Amino acid sequence: MKANTAVANLNLGLVGNCALSALVDERGTIVWCCLPRYDGDPVFNALLDPSELASLWAIELEDFARSEHAYDPNTAILRTRLYDREGQGIEITDFAPRFFARGRMFRPLTLIRRVKVLGGTPRIRVVLRPRFDWGREAPLVTRGSTHIRYVGPGQTLRVNTDAPIDYVLSETWFVADRPLNFILGPDETLTGGIEDTARAFEQDTAAWWRHWSRALSVPLEWQDAVIRAAITLKLSLFEDTGAIVAAMTTSIPEAAHSGRNWDYRYCWLRDAFFVVRALNSLSEVGTMEDYLRWLNNVVVRSRGGHIQPLYGIGQEAALPEATLPHLAGYRGMGPVRVGNQAAEHFQHDVYGNIILGAAQSFHDHRLLKRAGRTEFASLEAVGEQAWRVYPQPDAGMWELRTRARIHTSSALMSWAACDRLAKIAQSLALKDRAAVWSERAHVIRERILAEAWSEERQAFAESFGGRDLDASVLLMAEVGFIAPRDPRFVATVDALEKSLCDGPFTRRYEAPDDFGRPETAFNICAFWRIDALARIGRTQQAREIFERMLAARNPLGLLSEDTHATTGELWGNFPQTYSMVGLINAAVRLSAPWDTVI
Repeated sequence: MKANTAVANLNLGLVGNCALSALVDERGTIVWCCLPRYDGDPVFNALLDPSELASLWAIELEDFARSEHAYDPNTAILRTRLYDREGQGIEITDFAPRFFARGRMFRPLTLIRRVKVLGGTPRIRVVLRPRFDWGREAPLVTRGSTHIRYVGPGQTLRVNTDAPIDYVLSETWFVADRPLNFILGPDETLTGGIEDTARAFEQDTAAWWRHWSRALSVPLEWQDAVIRAAITLKLSLFEDTGAIVAAMTTSIPEAAHSGRNWDYRYCWLRDAFFVVRALNSLSEVGTMEDYLRWLNNVVVRSRGGHIQPLYGIGQEAALPEATLPHLAGYRGMGPVRVGNQAAEHFQHDVYGNIILGAAQSFHDHRLLKRAGRTEFASLEAVGEQAWRVYPQPDAGMWELRTRARIHTSSALMSWAACDRLAKIAQSLALKDRAAVWSERAHVIRERILAEAWSEERQAFAESFGGRDLDASVLLMAEVGFIAPRDPRFVATVDALEKSLCDGPFTRRYEAPDDFGRPETAFNICAFWRIDALARIGRTQQAREIFERMLAARNPLGLLSEDTHATTGELWGNFPQTYSMVGLINAAVRLSAPWDTVI
């Protein structure tokens, strides 16, 4: 029997607990979940497999008519309501347990689904079809009185449930006449009753998220959007190691049939820095502390040499890229890729992103462990590498695979590395080192100003001596390289608006790349534009664009990597941390202050 699933789209909700995550579609079907890590085997893969062999977890309503879903405010708990043609309905509650227990964070590799009848005698069926090895392996299924085991190569899943086991196994329609609970996780016996465990875990998880959200220092305006973005960023943290993934998915194309299908389930040092910075702006520093554990391992292992732009969430350096031809891909738009060749690139902005990511730990007195001279010595080795490579060609932050240049954005981040090292040295009373790094920052700055400026375009170009425009130069103001109202920066903003903007949306660059000209707009670039406009005093324009970008989110307030400027459809991997970072930064920048109402 084929599950009654809708055409794949990105109107998805994310649930998780910083150990696992799952994506739930508008009908309450889990269409994506990788175990035992975010970059692991997708035991539910229907997002990328439109065939009858797709692995998914649906709770279907007979004579389905409509659905609605929403998060419980300030939590990562998702509720989906399904209604049939007679108005009968059920509510599915999805979450992953996360709360403090016995002096530690309890975040098991467990998904919980609870079903409640909203009215009438609706008939449902449970379609629970995990698969292994990227869908190639069907599990061996065994059963007990209140559980089903799915045995696959390398891992075994168990679902404990108070639903009729026979009906679940046979995917039979039955009347839902009472609450039902499903607890999917490792092959372990529950210590308590199924309903009692599910209810208690839901209550404790809701309480944890609400306390976490309450501690955020949110802007006055757009609070709900900011809180949802912050929760989404928190869920991108793999807490065991401290890595932060760029997105939960692989191979969602950047545009229809574009072939721009990449695996983003890894930790890019660039993206992770911006995640940390956005959460820090809301006074959430715990994620930074976790990330710095992971980052310190990367820095120490480099021994002052080359550092990759990304690693696996367990520090894996080798991420060989391969295609999986047995999977058709999102809406049949393959290829499906696992691994990412960008791990082999030289992207020189990485050194600046490392130092920017660690800088606050030297200045923030709230931290349980502030960084000191030992950590500074490690960062200086990274800075030396930034100083060595800044005038050399690289693949750039957009990871061009067939073209190397001295990219302005890479040199900019090398400047930031030297500038922040000077400030850290000053705070540590290391005057000689502060002078060295300050002088190096000055040298790089002067060269960027001289060689990245295009007289022809009256703008900073994407590379030294180039003429093509690139939205990444908007970061010049954000990292403090140039005064926002400097005529050269203002002229650059004007030039980018003419060449790269489609209404509120902004493309990454204008020159064709390995796949031609990009079709869709890159969401973070729109937020960089908003930030730049606000800094140069065009606040009303910035607010108008921001409202348009808020409207581009999916119904649950989440964004992917790209948006089609004409159709408004979301494309690219999901949810994209960079996009959610931009939302937070823009809201913080544009919001009226709290003292206007209190």
